Amino acid sequence: MSPSFVRAADERVNWPASVPFLLMHLVPFLAFFTGITLANVVLCVVLYVVRMFFITAGYHRYFAHRSYKLGRGMQFVMALGGTMSAQKGVLWWAGHHRDHHLYSDSERDIHSPKRGFWWSHVGWFLCDKYKDTPVDRIKDFASFPELRWLDTWNLVPPTALALAVLAFGGWGALVTGFFLSTILLYHGTFTINSLSHVFGRRRFATSDTSRNNWLLAMITLGEGWHNNHHHYRSSTNQGFYWWEFDASYYALRLLGVFGLVRETRRPPAEVLEKNRVRDGAFDIGIFEARFLKFKRRMDRAKKKGDAYYEVKRRELVAFLEDAKRSAAGMAWLAAHAYDPLISSFVGSR
Repeated sequence: MSPSFVRAADERVNWPASVPFLLMHLVPFLAFFTGITLANVVLCVVLYVVRMFFITAGYHRYFAHRSYKLGRGMQFVMALGGTMSAQKGVLWWAGHHRDHHLYSDSERDIHSPKRGFWWSHVGWFLCDKYKDTPVDRIKDFASFPELRWLDTWNLVPPTALALAVLAFGGWGALVTGFFLSTILLYHGTFTINSLSHVFGRRRFATSDTSRNNWLLAMITLGEGWHNNHHHYRSSTNQGFYWWEFDASYYALRLLGVFGLVRETRRPPAEVLEKNRVRDGAFDIGIFEARFLKFKRRMDRAKKKGDAYYEVKRRELVAFLEDAKRSAAGMAWLAAHAYDPLISSFVGSR
């Protein structure tokens, strides 16, 4: 971890407050006692897919990015459905996500992948620093009293859903149908923060390290086309081409047929051709990702002795020399001239 990303006191996991979240991960093991039925498995899948839709299409594409329009009643339904996922309130979620795009991959990014898998996946979610709703970021929706109520009492909808599942399906349905689907929903959503800036392919040269990942797109109903999204975040669809599966967008278009969703947006043709990364080419985001890998390797090399460290040092110098040979590489070097690792190595040549 680079010195600029040292944990502050309020960035450490609040373990007492995180106990319910952690204990929830043990509940599915009770299925060994309640039994697992086909009906409960189907319920698990249905609750996962339906609530993932409300997170991706509602919390993300509507409340965070306003990529389409809804009437006030349907807006409340979207917020209520997302709140049932137990991923905190709608204003909290969307407000913090706007911050992510504003500071993507920088030290002010709330779940920057530069700070490691644990932090970007769940550490940020469990610390005190981001526990409050950033109202200033979400004033447009904070003006609705019903949304403020949902944001404040965000545990009420998932609790009501859990009780309804228990009442109609019994303990087995609660354990497998509700709790297991909720846990899968947590980590399905979190993979976009932790993995979609690390694994996948880049179509567009963005200033961050966002990637397109077809597997993540499958499990998140289309959110895995993350490089597309960072390139043009106001688009309702994140799968820009027909072969990029985007179930949330298809569902929104279907709702549009019945007049429940209005003014969905797709990227214009000129946007699709702008800042394309050609095969084999590096852009600023990829230079950044490669540099972070080198830094981690050198940190590990220090523990193995001077000879091993020297090998890694030479590899890093060669990488920095390669960066000088392209416009993107020079732009990246100029933006990181303050980094002591870069300034010392480049200056030593």
